[in-house]
Amino acid sequence: MRRKFNLIPKLNLRKDDTVMVISGDDKGKSGRIIAIYPEKRKAVVEGLNMVTKHVKPNAEQTGGGRVEQEAALHLSKLMLIDPKTNKPTRVALTKVTDKKGKTTTERVSVKTKEVIK
Repeated sequence: MRRKFNLIPKLNLRKDDTVMVISGDDKGKSGRIIAIYPEKRKAVVEGLNMVTKHVKPNAEQTGGGRVEQEAALHLSKLMLIDPKTNKPTRVALTKVTDKKGKTTTERVSVKTKEVIK
């Protein structure tokens, strides 16, 4: 999906980032981001915010039943874990200009001032 000007803001978190939940029922737990929904400003984290979904009978589950799966969390409840220190950190977006004059935006850890890939 193409980002429209000011309708979908740039996000500090990306898919496959390791994050920690800072508020809510799963506070203090950490996991890897499976999916991000920028329009809703939510993310699905592996193994966190588990909900029970009732499933009708189908080819996979002939009797139907209840399935536990991850639900989306708001991005304001998540904090990126710095890969070097393994502690949660805030993220700053900085613009970097290369030798050819092209500017790119990079994520930088506020605590360690290191670029996060």
